[in-house]
Amino acid sequence: MNDNISDSIVFGPVPSRRLGRSLGINNIPPVYCSYSCIYCQLGRNKKISTERKNFYAPEDVLRQAEIKINEVLKNNDTIDYISFVPDGEPTLDISLGKTIRLLKKTGIKIAVITNSSLLSDEKVRNDLMEADWVSLKADTTTETIWRRINRPHIALNLAGIQRGMVLFSLCFAGELNTETMLVQGINTGEKEFLTTANFIKALNPQRAYISIPTRPPAEQSVIQPDEATVIDAYRIFSGKGLNVECITGHEGNEFSHTGNIVEDILSITSVHPMREDSLKTFISEAGKDWSTIEQLISEKRLIESEFNGKRFYFRKFKQVNDK
Repeated sequence: MNDNISDSIVFGPVPSRRLGRSLGINNIPPVYCSYSCIYCQLGRNKKISTERKNFYAPEDVLRQAEIKINEVLKNNDTIDYISFVPDGEPTLDISLGKTIRLLKKTGIKIAVITNSSLLSDEKVRNDLMEADWVSLKADTTTETIWRRINRPHIALNLAGIQRGMVLFSLCFAGELNTETMLVQGINTGEKEFLTTANFIKALNPQRAYISIPTRPPAEQSVIQPDEATVIDAYRIFSGKGLNVECITGHEGNEFSHTGNIVEDILSITSVHPMREDSLKTFISEAGKDWSTIEQLISEKRLIESEFNGKRFYFRKFKQVNDK
């Protein structure tokens, strides 16, 4: 158990293309995940694991969330969802179910975005049942492509994951969604779209999101699909009767302030890299100038990166050997 609650355990609200105004819960240390996806905005994962652990006490997470919620309400801001979108895979938190139950006391709906990798475990499925809104990753149904794009832990089995996803979909009473991230030349093409769409159809989600990399990926070889490819995927998914939405653009600039601009920037960028235009708007609304960003970069607390001609800023993770 980590008794030292990070200043980024709760962040936002941030604009979400799926959830409106989303208050993020960062319940996993960076980057503790069962995958090392080639498109991950957090970079290559050096802590691939399938072992569920205690990270933060659920009571501490609730306390931090209540503090942030009060700050947001004082600023006349709104929160549509409390969302588990951490630096790693949220279901690796063995206390996930209890934490969700505690956070429900706030009266705000709870969302969890998961890579689905642990859904073969009944305990994980039961934890996710506590949420109001769940998104399941479904990038492919082809074993070789799955290993290439998601780079899973060696102990994971795609067929077992898929069975777990189906079992969860049959029992979950909340809003179920799926998300498929397209990487040009890897999980694209008509045959691949058809097999993925057929599997997603069996889950009967309320929405099937098709997304593309919009932030700097872990691997430079990742290519963002062109418009024709996205349209082809949309056509095939829709043809299977799925309610499809495409996530292909910038989420917007409506990030929230709490009064401490440095803490806000570091908190948000720890899990949500900010585009340059968003960051400029954010600091301007806080009455600050770009020197704040330059200072954070010089202190090596913030990192610059470029992707598709856009400049992004994200928080530098503290490494194990950092002093």
